[in-house]
Amino acid sequence: MDRSIDWGRFPNFSEKEFACQHCGEHGIDERIVDVVQRIREEADFPFIITSGYRCVEHPIEKKKSSPGVHTSGLAVDIGASHEKAYIILKLAIQRNLPGVGVNQKGSGRFIHLDISEPEENRPRPHLWSY
Repeated sequence: MDRSIDWGRFPNFSEKEFACQHCGEHGIDERIVDVVQRIREEADFPFIITSGYRCVEHPIEKKKSSPGVHTSGLAVDIGASHEKAYIILKLAIQRNLPGVGVNQKGSGRFIHLDISEPEENRPRPHLWSY
């Protein structure tokens, strides 16, 4: 998947952060990067993208019965906990993001954000926890 993105528009992030961690493929959609950049600016603190685009061969996707939203390039996971997770969650809800997942237990805490459309097994808007 070749999506040409003007990374100069996103001063807080790089193309590599959103690439598939399994194969290095670049398939992230510019619209979700734009959302994340705006949240980053409003939050006024740095955060790490722990997962962006995932190819269908990515180990997490292989475990699923059908590929998830990350494979469409419309989702990101942001490493955040405590107050920072709360702020990111608040900003995502203010933007009416249709898909928001929250994992705030254990050592790999994150907020999932996506801009996907509703599908048969994927209602939107939707909030869930892991």
